[in-house]
Formats: sequence, structure tokens, C-alpha cells
Amino acid sequence: MPNIKSAKKRVLVTRVKNMQNQVVKSALKTVLKKFDAAVVSGDKPEAEVAYKAAVKAVDQACAKHIMHKNNAANKKSALTLKLNAMG
Repeated sequence: MPNIKSAKKRVLVTRVKNMQNQVVKSALKTVLKKFDAAVVSGDKPEAEVAYKAAVKAVDQACAKHIMHKNNAANKKSALTLKLNAMG
């Protein structure tokens, strides 16, 4: 445990930020799983709705610096390819 006041604050702030980041990551994973489930089921309209939600979630995670911008672009590209492969 730190002794210096600023170090103690950093521990507390880091703990809070870590929890906030976990919430965003978990929500992102859930949205991506819903999109994958829609693609597997073959329901095109449902997949398109899930695609929009997934792209928005990826963009939000990128904006919050939880995901690198190149990783986000790669993820969105993969989502688009999956959606287009449905026909």
C-alpha cells in the first residue's frame, strides 16, 4: 500500500477507471456476440440492426481509448465482411 497521498489517490482512481473500462468491454463483447448470433441464424434484417449496434459500440470503445483505432477499424471491417457474406 502506498504511503504518499498522491500515490494513494492514484490507486483509488485507477481502481474506479478499471471498473468503468470493464463495463465498456463487457458491453462491447455482448453486442458483438449478438451480431454473431444474428449472422449464424441467417436473419438478414436482424443482422443489419445488430451490425449498426456493433459498429456503434466499437466506435465508442475506440473513443474511450479502450480499443486502439486500428483494432477498431479491423473489427468493423470484419463485421462488414460477415454481413456482406450473408448475401
